[in-house]
Amino acid sequence: MKKRHPVRKTICVLLILMLCIAVSAGIFYGVKGYQMYQDAVSQISIEDRVEKIREEEHFTKYSEMTDFYINAVISVEDHRFREHRGIDPIAVCRAVWADVRSMSFREGGSTITQQLAKNLLFTQEKKLERKAAEVFAVMDIEAEYSKEEIFELYVNTAGFGSGYEGIYAASTGYFDKIPSEITDYEAAVLAGVPNSPSVYAPGVDDGLTALRARQVLQSMVRNDVITQAEMDGLM
Repeated sequence: MKKRHPVRKTICVLLILMLCIAVSAGIFYGVKGYQMYQDAVSQISIEDRVEKIREEEHFTKYSEMTDFYINAVISVEDHRFREHRGIDPIAVCRAVWADVRSMSFREGGSTITQQLAKNLLFTQEKKLERKAAEVFAVMDIEAEYSKEEIFELYVNTAGFGSGYEGIYAASTGYFDKIPSEITDYEAAVLAGVPNSPSVYAPGVDDGLTALRARQVLQSMVRNDVITQAEMDGLM
């Protein structure tokens, strides 16, 4: 009988050990995440939080935003938003690989629904249990609300820097225009701000604001929302 090479045997043992550790960690953080989610909704339900947001004076409906702004946000933040059910496996795998390579927890592969869950229920602190808690929240949000509702709730709760929360405050604060009146370029600027408001918000650094707007427009070209010529006409 042919004996297994000791090196191969060691590798197999290590792989099994790593798999066991990964499964155990998944169960551990899954349980902690579920507890975190239950704690959050036991204080105020998602439905009550949503109604509170909708009752705010300048809540901006989906129909009150320009198509260009909507497409810009989806292109740069979550271009498979209309297809997935709140979690994008491709984005998650890409983010995990980036985190492994950088040995950090920089990227989370968050969808628009996950970001909404975070805005509604959790802090911005990056913790594994919070990411697990987001999954439970996302399942409930996607089951209860349409994509249009999720989008409008997200942009009404997103931070835009300079003390502006929500698209109405950002649009009027930065450009003195309501969301339906902003230009396509202004829409690209606003679409890029929530990624890092302290860096990309208008007035912080005009060069970085313009760079981020270009990134937004490039994502729209990549996703066949606009043409390169249309992008060039806006810059």
